[in-house]
Amino acid sequence: MKTAKKIRITSLLMVLLLVAGNALVNRKGDIDWSIPHSLRIYPINGDHGAKTAAYINALSSYDFTPIGEFINQESRPYNLPGAEPVSVDLGPEVKSLPPPTPFGGSRFAIVLWSIRMRWWAFRHDKNNDIAAARMFVIYFDPATSGQLGHSLGLTRGRMGVVKGYGSRLFSARNKVVITHEYLHILGATDKYDPADGMPIYPLGYAAPDAVPRYPQKAVEIMGGLVPVTSDEGVMPEGLWQTVIGPITAREIGWIGE
Repeated sequence: MKTAKKIRITSLLMVLLLVAGNALVNRKGDIDWSIPHSLRIYPINGDHGAKTAAYINALSSYDFTPIGEFINQESRPYNLPGAEPVSVDLGPEVKSLPPPTPFGGSRFAIVLWSIRMRWWAFRHDKNNDIAAARMFVIYFDPATSGQLGHSLGLTRGRMGVVKGYGSRLFSARNKVVITHEYLHILGATDKYDPADGMPIYPLGYAAPDAVPRYPQKAVEIMGGLVPVTSDEGVMPEGLWQTVIGPITAREIGWIGE
């Protein structure tokens, strides 16, 4: 009994030390763009299906290079020190699902989930590279899965969880969600109304000064839907229908205070 208690206490202390360490080195506003940053994608088979497994097995780092290319292209007007400030690569498949996200839960439940998530990531990230942000992408077969649940990115801990469809038909849209959550990791905030998913004017608009205002051709990457009218929007088809606006640029440290 005493041995089991010691193991539980030791495990708890390890979790707390891990969380404290991440909090010190991964605080919002501490991003140094004078050094290159990396994002590593870890695929997970969310439905354990054969089609999803085949999709994951066919993935390579090349499939995710458009994310880095998009961010690097959007960063150029801000004259960051590096020509390519962000690179993206593919990590090994993770065979375990992360702790379920407590959306709508209490603040305590969210904090507890955050601790569990960081401990889970520490155990399942074989690279244990704290320099790289980690995105765990859970794929589902679109033929058997309906609407997917929420995705999220954690600034503290530099990790995120994305739910996507394991199909080439949805590959471009998956990249939009991954990029959105990666920018959350870097400190960006949502710029849409959670009630209907529509971008907040003018923060979430790609071209807020356009005349006529609608339909917009793109959306601010943190703004959610491309507004067709003032109360109707569509999911961007790919990153080519998104931009990183000045407010997001300031939040992630591309623009000084």
